[in-house]
Amino acid sequence: MTERIIYLDPNPRDPHSRRIRVRAYRWYATVELDRDGYVDAATSLGHDSELPAAYSEAVDRVREVSIDRIWCEGYSGDFTWGNGSRWVTVYVQFPHVESAVEALRVAELKRDYSRLHKLADNLALPLDNWLAPGERELIRGIDFDAPPRAFLRFLQGKAKKWGLRINGRATAGSVWVRPTLSSVEKQIRERHPERYPGWVDRWTGYVEPEDAPSRPWVGGRDQNLSYGATPVTFRVVDTPSGGDCACGMSLHESWDDGKEHTAHHAAWAFGVRAPKNLEWWGDLAVVTTQSPITWRKLAYQVARMPQRENHYDFRSWSHVDEPEVTADNMRAYLLKANGYVIGYLAAHDTNEHRRWNLLIEGAQYGDLDDTPRPRINLIWVADAYRRRGVGGTLVRTLADDFACEVADVSWSTPVSDAGRRLARRLSPQGIWVS
Repeated sequence: MTERIIYLDPNPRDPHSRRIRVRAYRWYATVELDRDGYVDAATSLGHDSELPAAYSEAVDRVREVSIDRIWCEGYSGDFTWGNGSRWVTVYVQFPHVESAVEALRVAELKRDYSRLHKLADNLALPLDNWLAPGERELIRGIDFDAPPRAFLRFLQGKAKKWGLRINGRATAGSVWVRPTLSSVEKQIRERHPERYPGWVDRWTGYVEPEDAPSRPWVGGRDQNLSYGATPVTFRVVDTPSGGDCACGMSLHESWDDGKEHTAHHAAWAFGVRAPKNLEWWGDLAVVTTQSPITWRKLAYQVARMPQRENHYDFRSWSHVDEPEVTADNMRAYLLKANGYVIGYLAAHDTNEHRRWNLLIEGAQYGDLDDTPRPRINLIWVADAYRRRGVGGTLVRTLADDFACEVADVSWSTPVSDAGRRLARRLSPQGIWVS
């Protein structure tokens, strides 16, 4: 499947026309309704361009169940989308692309949401049955199609959200599960019913029927070392489980057992692994908007580290389409050590600057200066290499490439606390800001 565009309005050349764009990826396809120009035109005429609540609810339901199904098939990545009225995005597996396109078309043009609800019904997984109390064997090819271990990981994530223990085991062609509810989770739900509306305890006191399937024995210890043991007791106390990690991700456990956080934290701490198919002839590479796509994608990947750490809305490097020439000479500096990209600096050239004395508390900006200078958009260094001169190396390289002094480099505002400390070390007499 290649990228396709389906126009919803009679004149496809009209920039205000609505269109549905389909893009194929490895595990799924995105079906996105582009209403950007349509919203601008409607707003200029004083018309209401917001999506009706029923429309948004139907789309959210499709998106929720379709993402669950994609994860169920073994995909371990994440999804992002906006909540505005300009773009409506759903993620579906390839057999359901046409149904999603038609459902969005009818919903947009006729305000008929029945096809969206029908699509959601077709995509919904029988989670209530899979996580119901009792021993059961789910057969590959009948109950699910993913590799058994991947399917079991998906069920474990869902069970954790429900407060259940899955007691699962993956075999060559099936997955055995026996969902149970711990006493602690039961107490939490009984004490805070407002947090779990509609929750019903189906697991406590459940008795297996006589004809329940028996899980095959696969070996184990001859001696039961828990025989006659005293059950563990629990206490309810306040714990520092909330908030964000220093890498920018949440400390709350996610459905994937924190694997995404672990991978991101490792990259944040040690750097981003440099692709093996890239030949680094030196320690520092200068990537431009005209560089090969592998280099530009690597810069895009590294730019995710400071974006998530500092909760920026956008990445500082976004040039991952066709090679292009930028008027401001946008570029990225990537510093490699031990096989990882440990330093990143995004910069471009500009001629609007003001002088700022960092050594004087509350100093105001000076007069406007129109001398062309390189401007630092953002600097990031992997946590394990901070306070070891990496940032200074990147700034000095930028100055050398522009054939100017370090003190003549311009810094984008606002300058972070770490950026101020670095700037004071490199240019104690003051810096240029823009």
